[in-house]
Amino acid sequence: MSEVEKVRLSLDEVAALSRAILTRHGLAPRHVEAVTATIVAGERDECASHGVYRLLVCVNTLNTGKVVKDAIPVVHDVAPALVRVDAGGGFAQTAFEAGLPSLVEKARANGIAAFGINHCVHFAALWPEVEAIAEQGLVAFACTPSHAWVAPAGGIKPLFGTNPIAFGWPRPGDYPYVFDFATSAVARGEIELHRRAGKPIPEGWGIDSEGQPTTDAKAALDGAMLTFGGHKGSALATMVELIAGPMIGDMTSAESIALDAGVGSSPIGGEFILAIDPAGFLGAEAAGHIERAEAVFDAITGQGARLPSQRRFEARARSLANGVHVPRQLYQDVQALLD
Repeated sequence: MSEVEKVRLSLDEVAALSRAILTRHGLAPRHVEAVTATIVAGERDECASHGVYRLLVCVNTLNTGKVVKDAIPVVHDVAPALVRVDAGGGFAQTAFEAGLPSLVEKARANGIAAFGINHCVHFAALWPEVEAIAEQGLVAFACTPSHAWVAPAGGIKPLFGTNPIAFGWPRPGDYPYVFDFATSAVARGEIELHRRAGKPIPEGWGIDSEGQPTTDAKAALDGAMLTFGGHKGSALATMVELIAGPMIGDMTSAESIALDAGVGSSPIGGEFILAIDPAGFLGAEAAGHIERAEAVFDAITGQGARLPSQRRFEARARSLANGVHVPRQLYQDVQALLD
């Protein structure tokens, strides 16, 4: 895509645009700020499917009435190492912010703590959350179901969500070790961006409504997405369904899409998060063992391999210095949300 087909924006301009649009569509101020932070983070790190594009997704969900625009998250102190937040039907970001201090406190007190978010609307990546936990010196794991868009390995009908898994490990320096990936072959937003651009998708991303392999983005969206790695991705997707669904008393992806009833909102359900304090296992020796872990990372990069999120962190440095470039058509579509 040429520079003529893009619009350059500073990150402050991305934030202002997000605030204006979300406010225009009735989202309460606390949610506006939390969602805007996620939108800016996605665009800043050149994760196009989780940046400005997600404003279209958010506004569509707001217009369906499936998200509570002024929800107030309620924090429940369940047990010494457990915290739950009832999001009240609001976006997940505000619920995460409400429960994070308790999660960190419990993890430090007990060595490990779990956090369940219930009754939330989820549209974003998980890496901002595991990064926030890793910045506290804790190891983090997070996962969430979504809508039933993905067929199990060997099947042809949607059953799983994209069911992302994210992990964060604290490191010396500016950035933790982080990975965040869907258990589907690709995030659904990537297929939607291909559809918008009129581009074919790679083989292995999806099947059509008859269960046949397809490179047509719309056919895959109308049919079913596929898990990565065949049965391995399918098993991980099942794990996410279980521990971020029934285990915390929330919905599976199939139940979420049934509740959606065809209106096309973002997924509704829960999220499971785990935080581990290395000092809880190792005491005063924790810092030394965390330093030993650096040898693993050095061994990876030392042979020319890339750490997960390395490109994203490099993109972050570029964006902080130079701003971001948004496809002109997408920018125009987003601007139209202010009318």
